[in-house]
Amino acid sequence: MLPGLYKMAQRYKYEILLMSLLAHLYIGIILSDLPFYTKVIWPVNMLVIGVASIGVFMEKGRSKNIIKNSLLALAIILPISIPVVGHLQYFMTILSAMYCLFFGFILIEILRYLVRPNYIDTDIISASACGFFLLIEIATFLFQALYYLDNTAIKNIDATQAATIYMDLVYFSSITVTTIGFGDIVPNSHGTKLIVALFGVASQFYTVVLIGILISKFVSQQEK
Repeated sequence: MLPGLYKMAQRYKYEILLMSLLAHLYIGIILSDLPFYTKVIWPVNMLVIGVASIGVFMEKGRSKNIIKNSLLALAIILPISIPVVGHLQYFMTILSAMYCLFFGFILIEILRYLVRPNYIDTDIISASACGFFLLIEIATFLFQALYYLDNTAIKNIDATQAATIYMDLVYFSSITVTTIGFGDIVPNSHGTKLIVALFGVASQFYTVVLIGILISKFVSQQEK
């Protein structure tokens, strides 16, 4: 059974990771019990993402897997401890910064994969989508760190619970990275405005470069 699961994780690693990222970001669409989300669903989602990322780091070296597993352990433990120590002044800021590192580490590995092969297949497409949603994850937790440092940095956030703050910031990050920008949630300081603008530029750069990479791979594959 274990060899079969290993092969499946290797074969469908990017598809599995993509589905787990979508569930982590947008499960609020179907979930109304926000305290249950904070206490149970959030840690479970992180565990699922950690398991899904195993395939990405297969055969990547012991040091990378140690770093990834250490970040994953923190990503699971920290949300579980929110009910106990979440009231401490800088706890949520530290949690958010650690999540940025965790998702950034996975994103770097996916970007390295995208630039290597000279062909295009379903893995390339799925990995490209993973990279896009990882940008949204990083943006969400960076904005969350800024918000917990200064709750006036971003206006019109529902601060009723940790879950409502997170979901509002997922929405805000999604419309920032896609450059839709409805204007209902807005940055409220010069620093935050510049960081939001930087993420908008970075997401467009990712899209443009990714299109170039995909076209190049497709042309190379057709020539062969």
